Amino acid sequence: MKKRVNISSGAEWEEIVGYSRAVRIGNQIEVSGTVSLKDGVPFANGNAYKQTVRILEIIRDAIEKAGGKLENVIRTRIFVTDISKWEEIGRAHGEFFSTIKPATSMVEVSKLIGDDYLLEIEATAVLT
Repeated sequence: MKKRVNISSGAEWEEIVGYSRAVRIGNQIEVSGTVSLKDGVPFANGNAYKQTVRILEIIRDAIEKAGGKLENVIRTRIFVTDISKWEEIGRAHGEFFSTIKPATSMVEVSKLIGDDYLLEIEATAVLT
């Protein structure tokens, strides 16, 4: 069996819900749904572009802690509470992934874990 490595970001929900920010098994890294937090509090309330940038920074950090790089991302999943903000979200996503071009989806949902969050992103990375 391949070794499992759990990566924590220290978010309060990790212990309450029982999950890890990211999990690496073998050459695969899965990053949990990530919202825009800075120093434990919601960041960039009302600004979808800035929230997306912050989320992707958190995801990048988790992947790097697991031994990978952003270039290893093969899939992102974006959950948004207002699909009309897709261009702001897409612009930020494109700034991180313009040359990587992972498979992705963007889906509108009715609500996230907190009213301050406009979106949540998951990612999958495979080390080559």
